[in-house]
Amino acid sequence: MNQTDPAADMDEETPLLNRRPASSESQINNSKLFLAVFSAVLGNFSFGYSLVYSSPVLPKLQSPDADPRLRMDPKQAAWFGSIYALGAVAGGLGAMLFNDLIGRKLSIMVSGVPSTIGYMILGGAMDQWMLHVGRFLTGVAGGMTAASIPVYISEISHKTVRGALGSCPQITAVFGSLSLYALGLVVSWRWLAVAGGLPAVLMVVLLVFMPSSPRRLLSLGREQQAEKALRWLRGKDYDTQIELRDIQHSISTQVKVTWSQLATPIFYQPILIAVMMRFLQQMTGITPILVYLETIFSKFQVPLEPRYDAALVGVVRIISVAIAAVLMDRAGRKALLYTSSMLMFVSSLTLTMISHTTACPPVPVPPNGTVSLDYSLQSDGGNIAAGIIPVISTMVFIFGYAMGWGPITWLLMSEVLPLAARGVASGLCVTVSWLTAFMLTNVFTILENQYGLYVPYLLFTVVCVLCLLFNAVCIPETRGRSLEEIENYFRTRHAFTINRSPSTAQSS
Repeated sequence: MNQTDPAADMDEETPLLNRRPASSESQINNSKLFLAVFSAVLGNFSFGYSLVYSSPVLPKLQSPDADPRLRMDPKQAAWFGSIYALGAVAGGLGAMLFNDLIGRKLSIMVSGVPSTIGYMILGGAMDQWMLHVGRFLTGVAGGMTAASIPVYISEISHKTVRGALGSCPQITAVFGSLSLYALGLVVSWRWLAVAGGLPAVLMVVLLVFMPSSPRRLLSLGREQQAEKALRWLRGKDYDTQIELRDIQHSISTQVKVTWSQLATPIFYQPILIAVMMRFLQQMTGITPILVYLETIFSKFQVPLEPRYDAALVGVVRIISVAIAAVLMDRAGRKALLYTSSMLMFVSSLTLTMISHTTACPPVPVPPNGTVSLDYSLQSDGGNIAAGIIPVISTMVFIFGYAMGWGPITWLLMSEVLPLAARGVASGLCVTVSWLTAFMLTNVFTILENQYGLYVPYLLFTVVCVLCLLFNAVCIPETRGRSLEEIENYFRTRHAFTINRSPSTAQSS
């Protein structure tokens, strides 16, 4: 970068950027960054909570003693479980607009509105349509947060901690699910809805005091505000000059994306990688497994009540994402994705064989065209093993997913998407993801009722092999790379290093 570069001009015109000599990364203070990330990922807590809300609630709404106005047959229960994904599609489309129109932080804050309203409707539901509307609105909030929070975190994080912080959305989503399972053991489904609205309200309150993304502020020409936000995030002893210059250089080399430019590798390659990762992530079957977890366990002769097994799975998810957070910037993204794919493959294959050998004959379809999810798998012998193995296999599947394809898909989406199209592209990824989730959640019940659990599990096994191959061929290793270096990887056909002029190199 030469002396006439816009970033250099900004450097001369803004004394704040020159008031300290370049300093080492040891002078970074990330305490306020952690506070900003915590404030944002409360939205992911609500996302994880609302995603699995149907798991403990559906058995109560399908029981004979449920309120007749709210009681659901299998077809209605399937819609209650899957309509969340349709709401998430709407939220993802909304994020495509809001991410670039009002910014990442405000987009996250806006998601608190449908979340709070949705939980209020669920808590006070007097008819089935209210249950579906409430579930849909919480899905809208989930789609918005899924598209906005990873991008916000990646843009405010330093590259040395971006991997660990990039796993925080998945960690808090998992913790939200575990909280739902735990509360479901002791409180009614209406109070579950009331409790679900609290994190969204707290998120909005805290984000009021958090800074906007320095990258967005620079893109709007607000250099002083960007410098102030970056210093707030990095600490008072951090020299912001080099990082701001790199961000400004990235912004100054961007142009408005046209349809013809989307055909160039710098745009279509990272977008396709991110979209395919979200598609494959959902095709592993994670959403229907979580949504119908208690129902699935009820089909095996499990040693504990399904609701307790579901809570144990939630604990396993917490442990696995914590391990992923520790290893993200040590082992690297690709190594964790390989491990994740293999664990999911082995567990899916085991569940396929178990469900095939112990399944009942298909349940006859009643005249009204609806079928029940409530038949139980039987076994001629080995009842204890038949009950324990599915639980252990499911835990292994969740463990594998939550340490690889769960958090890393979110992180890589925010890392590899081109900066000039990041807001729209992240919304596209979430839209594709949740359309896939909606389709799979509905198809899961159809396949399970017609053929047994082994058919959807066989599909998930094949997808795990595809995940392994896709990671080997298409996904770059982004550990320790800045967002600008990652973008340069696609611009220069797989070279991370950014070439600078001697004058810039000396200043660095």
